[in-house]
Order: sequence, then C-alpha cells, then structure tokens
Amino acid sequence: MSGARFDWPALMRAGVQGLGLRPAEFWALTPAELRLMMGEGHGLRPMARDGLEALLAAYPDEQEETSDG
Repeated sequence: MSGARFDWPALMRAGVQGLGLRPAEFWALTPAELRLMMGEGHGLRPMARDGLEALLAAYPDEQEETSDG
C-alpha cells in the first residue's frame, strides 16, 4: 500500500469508540487487521435498508387466510 493515505482521526474513532479498542491495541494493529475488524474485505457486508425492504416485499409477515376444507 505504498502511497496510500489514511484518515487517522476517523480510523482512531472507529477503533477506539466503535470497536472499543484501547489506543495501544489500535496502534498495534496493521491497517489490514483494522479493516478486517471494521468489516471490510471480501466477506459479506451487512444488509443495507434497500436489501431489507426487498426481503420484506418478497416475504411479507402477513399471510393470506386459507381454508383447509
């Protein structure tokens, strides 16, 4: 990552406030470890609101009444 610039204040807020790391723990991490802990990477990302809305539309909680005869 040569030449990469980091927003250290934002990363520190994410690490210390968001992840609950102590400053020494934050500074002991590599950028790759910090990004992994923050949920970045090749794994699945948390569902956004539009994904939730799509699921709610496809699978509504209310079901039609049916008679079994």
